[in-house]
Amino acid sequence: MSWKNYHSHTYRCKHAKGDAVQFARAARVGGASVYGMSDHAALPDDRWDSVRMAHDELDDYVAAVRHAQVEVPEITVLLGMECEDVPEFRRYYEEELLGRRCFDYLIGAGHYTPLNGEWLNSFSELTNARALRAYSDHLAEMMATGLYAFIAHPDVFGIAWERWDRDAETCAHDIFAAAADTKTPLEINGNGLRKRSIHTSEGERKPYPWKPFWELAAEYPVTVICNSDAHRPEDALQGLPELHTIAEENGLTLADLSYLEPPNQTVA
Repeated sequence: MSWKNYHSHTYRCKHAKGDAVQFARAARVGGASVYGMSDHAALPDDRWDSVRMAHDELDDYVAAVRHAQVEVPEITVLLGMECEDVPEFRRYYEEELLGRRCFDYLIGAGHYTPLNGEWLNSFSELTNARALRAYSDHLAEMMATGLYAFIAHPDVFGIAWERWDRDAETCAHDIFAAAADTKTPLEINGNGLRKRSIHTSEGERKPYPWKPFWELAAEYPVTVICNSDAHRPEDALQGLPELHTIAEENGLTLADLSYLEPPNQTVA
C-alpha cells in the first residue's frame, strides 16, 4: 500500500524532533507517496509560543519544506500548517499562508476552546457540560470557515471527559453533523496510540482515537483522514495501518485529498 500522510511536525514547535527533510526521507523509506508537513502555525502575536514556532521562524519553516521537496523528489511533499481557529487570525491564514506564501493546505485544530472570553486547554479543561458544548461549537464554527482541509483529532475531548455518556455523545453528534453539513473530513489521529494509556471509570484506554466516537461516526455521511501526527522522523508513518483498520471496521469513507497535490510537483 502506498501511504499518504498529511500531519507531521518539526522541532520548531518545541515538542518534536527533526526537520522536514528527515521526515520526508523516513516517509519515502516507509512507502509513502504523499507526505504533508504541518507544524503548529506561527501566530502574529506569538500566542501559545511554548508549543509552536515563533512568528519570525516562519520563513525558515517554509524554506525547510521547500528544501525537502527538492531533496526527496521521489514523493510529493506538501507545505501545510496546523492552525487554531482564532477569528482575528483567519485573514492571516487565508491571505498570508494560503495566499502570499502558497501553502498547500491548513489543518483546523481545537487544542484550545474559547469560553467566556478565555481559552480552555481542550486536553485537560473540558470537565463540564458547558465546556464540552463550547468545544463542539468551536469545531463547528471552524469547519464553517472553509479554510481547513480537515479537522485534527476531533475526539481529544475524551482525555478530560473520560466517560462515554450522554454529554459525550451529544458533543460527538454535533461534531459529525457539522462535518456532514460542511463536507469537512475528520482525522483519525495516530499520536494518541503513542501516548500513555489513561485510566478511566470505564477501564484503561489510549487517549485517542476514542473507539465509541468513531463507532458513532458511522451514522453520518462524513469522510475521514488517517494521519500519524508524527513528532519524530521515526514515527513518520507510525500507526497508519491501525488507523485504517478503525476506519474500515466502522465502514467509514476515506477522504480524497489528492486535490491538495500541486500539479507542478512531479514525483520521480
